[in-house]
Amino acid sequence: MNICMIGAGYVGLVSAACFSEFGFKVTCIDKDPKRVAALKRGEVPIFEPGLDDLIARNFAAGRLQFTDTYETAVKTADVVFLAVGTPMRRGDGHADLSYIYGAVADIAPHMGEFTVITTKSTVPVGTSRGIEKRLKELRPDAKFAVCSNPEFLREGSAILDFTHPNRVLVGCDNDKAKAVMERLYKPLKLRNAPVLFTSRESAELAKYAANAFLALKISFINEIADLCEEVGADVHEVASAIGSDDRIGPKFLHPGPGYGGSCFPKDVAALVRTARESRAPLSIIEQVSRVNDERKIAMTKRIETALGGSLEGKSIAVLGVTFKPNTDDMRDAPSLVIVPAMQARGAKVTCCDPEGAKHGAEMLPGVSWAGDVMEALKGADAVVVLTEWNEFRALDLAAAAKAMRGRVIVDLRNIYQPDDVRAAGFHYVGIGRAKVAA
Repeated sequence: MNICMIGAGYVGLVSAACFSEFGFKVTCIDKDPKRVAALKRGEVPIFEPGLDDLIARNFAAGRLQFTDTYETAVKTADVVFLAVGTPMRRGDGHADLSYIYGAVADIAPHMGEFTVITTKSTVPVGTSRGIEKRLKELRPDAKFAVCSNPEFLREGSAILDFTHPNRVLVGCDNDKAKAVMERLYKPLKLRNAPVLFTSRESAELAKYAANAFLALKISFINEIADLCEEVGADVHEVASAIGSDDRIGPKFLHPGPGYGGSCFPKDVAALVRTARESRAPLSIIEQVSRVNDERKIAMTKRIETALGGSLEGKSIAVLGVTFKPNTDDMRDAPSLVIVPAMQARGAKVTCCDPEGAKHGAEMLPGVSWAGDVMEALKGADAVVVLTEWNEFRALDLAAAAKAMRGRVIVDLRNIYQPDDVRAAGFHYVGIGRAKVAA
């Protein structure tokens, strides 16, 4: 089976590498010749644990190729995946499908015999039918079918998610295309991974609904955390209690400074927009987005209060700027709101992140960057934890106290134990649990 992957971004690269690991021949197409050349040299443009080795191994074996031309790869493909960006459209929050339809126009002239065109990108309900209509206009002679196959990859564990999924979802209305997709995912079905076939509309909506529900859980536990602080409860005890209920589950019940990343913000906005246009508004989901935006702003006030009500002239060490650990992704990260807000209040900010400086240097102007935690803490009045990288969990509190000028820890991910922080002479501010003073 020959696979053509359009787009060498996060989803495209992970999917292409994993399919080639299954033994399929995969050609990944990207319009940027510099990116293609870099990939051929073994230079992976994104950080994802294990991805560079996976790409190198399959490239060396000849199962994975990279190109910026369409003709041969598309003509010989059994399946053409569309894995291009669908960013939030300015002004209305809808998904921008210009890259999707641009890719459709690029592949149309080169389609050979029966081809399955499949969207890996997250697209609004009805997009598969829109692609089908456009291809019929461009190639009325072509034999093809359009499917929806949304990805459910978590940054930082994407390879495991692809190779050991809790489900594979395929939206398909064509028996011949279904047989192709069954063959494609046979290696996973042999591992007992559920492969679910639905209508195309159901598959497209399920992706948005899943992300919106997870975002809902995050905003919910963040509001519960605020309530815990007021009534003397501990949010982790509450989360453990409710997460033990199988109907709720423990995942995504971790309080923090709000969600970010490439998926949740844009997918929630796109779902809200689709619902409004369909005259079936999702009032609960609309609140999720508002709560999350307000959460990031409120975190700056929390930091300011911890430092006596003013950040003017204060030196702040920020640990973590990516939206989550084990990625270099800065898109809609809480740091992009919180750090500039601290700077606007007169703070001098030094950041430390194992992978965040690559993109953060441009996105967070005026910030100093430290090579390690102790360098970031030197002379700081306070340390603020924004991303729970494992490197930060084993902080030597005694050494930190010697390096810092102040004695304040604002732990927005609750990675430290308040009693330990207090014993080291710090004032501790966490999320959803009692504030501990030295």
